[in-house]
Amino acid sequence: MATRRSFVVGTTAAAAAATLAACSNSGPKATEVNPGTKLADVSEIPVGGGKLFLEGTIVVTQPESGDFLGLSAVCTHQGCTVREVSGDKIYCGCHGSEFDLEGGVVKGPATEPLPEKKIEIRDNGVYTV
Repeated sequence: MATRRSFVVGTTAAAAAATLAACSNSGPKATEVNPGTKLADVSEIPVGGGKLFLEGTIVVTQPESGDFLGLSAVCTHQGCTVREVSGDKIYCGCHGSEFDLEGGVVKGPATEPLPEKKIEIRDNGVYTV
């Protein structure tokens, strides 16, 4: 039969483990991108929005018509991969950081912007460099 003490110790240990797991860097990791890879046709990148490519390693945004920007999809907080681009925001699902379409921090805990990734627009396509 369990004692009150063993119950409290067990419950506390379980709560601590859950807290540590929630704060760990458990999101998917980004991989390397090969230069010259076609990511999309320019028509696939919404004006005032963006899309994730290559298994979430790169984000391509189009803040204004014809203005394309490549960004790392790795959140600067703890290295999780951002989960989506919705409207004019890029969201990291691990700890709730939000970035604008130019990679700037809108909401923490991240304090650094998403780094730029070089892309090239040619033949109506978006390519890695």
